[in-house]
Amino acid sequence: MARHTDTAECSVPAIISEQKHMDSRELTLRGIILGALITVVFTAANVYLGLKIGLTFGSSIPATIISMAVLRLMGGGTMLENNMVQTQASAAGTLSCVFAALPALIMVGYWHEFPYVITLLLTMAGGMTGVVFTIPLRRALVSNSDLPYPEGTACAEILRASSPEGDARSLRSLTLGTIVSGAVAFATSGLRLLSDGFSAATVVGSSAFRLNGSFSLALLGTGYLVGIGGGIAMLLGVFLAWGIMVPVLGHIAPSATPLADATGLWLHKVRFIGAGTIAVAAIWTLLALAKPVAQGLKEALSVTHLATGDDSDHDLTPRTLIALCAGLAALLAGLFAYFLWPVMPHGGALATLILLGLIACFGLGFLVASACGYMAGIIGSSSSPISGVGIIAIIAISVALWGLESTGLLSVEQRPIAIAFGLFVLSAITASAAVSNDNLQDLKTGQLVGAAPWRQEVALLIGCVVGAIVIPWVLQVLYQAYGFAGAMPREGMDPSRALAAPQPALMAAIATGILTHQLDWLMLEIGAALGVLLVVLDVVLHRRNLALPPLAVGMGIYLPADVSVTIGIGAGLGWLLRRFPKEQGTMIASGFIVGESLIGVALAAMAGATGSADTLALPVPTLLNAGLGWAVFCGVLLWFGRQVRQSD
Repeated sequence: MARHTDTAECSVPAIISEQKHMDSRELTLRGIILGALITVVFTAANVYLGLKIGLTFGSSIPATIISMAVLRLMGGGTMLENNMVQTQASAAGTLSCVFAALPALIMVGYWHEFPYVITLLLTMAGGMTGVVFTIPLRRALVSNSDLPYPEGTACAEILRASSPEGDARSLRSLTLGTIVSGAVAFATSGLRLLSDGFSAATVVGSSAFRLNGSFSLALLGTGYLVGIGGGIAMLLGVFLAWGIMVPVLGHIAPSATPLADATGLWLHKVRFIGAGTIAVAAIWTLLALAKPVAQGLKEALSVTHLATGDDSDHDLTPRTLIALCAGLAALLAGLFAYFLWPVMPHGGALATLILLGLIACFGLGFLVASACGYMAGIIGSSSSPISGVGIIAIIAISVALWGLESTGLLSVEQRPIAIAFGLFVLSAITASAAVSNDNLQDLKTGQLVGAAPWRQEVALLIGCVVGAIVIPWVLQVLYQAYGFAGAMPREGMDPSRALAAPQPALMAAIATGILTHQLDWLMLEIGAALGVLLVVLDVVLHRRNLALPPLAVGMGIYLPADVSVTIGIGAGLGWLLRRFPKEQGTMIASGFIVGESLIGVALAAMAGATGSADTLALPVPTLLNAGLGWAVFCGVLLWFGRQVRQSD
């Protein structure tokens, strides 16, 4: 795994001590109301972006900034109160990741709209299971781990630097990074004055080789916080994908336009290799984490642990956890029964499917949540491949349903019902995974600023409720306004304006492919074999005090190359500056994430209001656009290095 020691952690005891002399307000009514209002905006923006381009923005950092500004205007806002507001808002914003699964039910023709109450309850229940899963994971992956959690660390830096006790120099560095990143992001994504990345490609015979990189300063800052181990592993994944796999597949199946087909090969073939690698690496990671997770679960359910009096390490009480689990299981069982009741005989098959759904949500869901939480710890929530884990989950669910069909419990005529039910269960698991993915970042922030975990967990549960209230309405409005590719609500609508909804289309295709015996398993099998080799290599390297995280390599294969390459550049920059004090570099890198996140929120709101992402775009020639992009990116790298060296 990527090993990174945050200098910020050294000051945790001092900060906790200082907190005792501050206003102790933490989880307040006004904070809950403010978090709910922020939630509505972020959730709507994330659902829209996710369905349009398949990407979302991280909501923790923008929520932190907005919360600080509003509470300061209201008077008396504390660092811990700010932290609770961003915890609640980020949980709800992240819950919008259900866009990756729920629309698939419309795409397969089972739903013709999003029923409000059912969608609300399923989303809420899935998100809340993610909160419950993070409680034992907190001890294993946050308290007793040195994973970097770049976004959680950045949030903590913002909160501390902006507090009355904050260091003026650190605040200045954070502000500088924010201004620079915000200006570059606005010039790039808003004005379209700067190129957003670079691409180099060549053809040898029928094989295409391509290298893409992004000029995103948020990714650069993430790489700096991730560290060199994770950065190298992701770059290895890029090399395997674009230097070996895509060219080899192009050679095996030659095309008249190899460059044009290279992206298709990566999208439809190589990404499945990455998903297979992620699956094996995730299983290996979970086995390695089995002991600390079990210990965390034991402590979370231990009454003796609650008697220690250390509020900074208390989770929700065992009685509350058990009641939550029982209530969520009953709610999910009721939702599954309601979904199947009109279309299934009321007998053994119905009961079996309900039981399968519960096992998937609590068994497979916990494994998926653990894998997502670990990946978020390495590269952050925004870059963590939720859709890759979703692929693994829908494969597992669909294979189980195929097994039931093979035993005769389900008939061939009931196959469409089985496909729809698999996607329904996947929606709950996706909500759980997404919330776990983000919540551990929030809990890392809380650890660094001395927040009480149990209060954060309450805020996370509230966030799931508020987000679930908003999401069904947003999904329905967007579907009625634009439609989805291949699934329009009314005749005569313009298909060119339909939302692409790439992840739901992929999940629907996988579920249908497995149950109709048409899925190409070869790429997944190759990925699994590669995952085994990487696990063995990692074990060998560990004996020499080296590391090559297999999960990070799999993410390098699965994620777009520009994401991994820029994270690698940021990690390399951190390594080159390793002999200089890290504090100012960490603050500037955090500012890079802050600035781009804030501009992303503003541009997303503008796109939603105008119906176009090009409202502010300037007519800049391509050559000038690319030249300016390179000049600004290289200039920022030099400026960053100079700022860190001057802090020595």
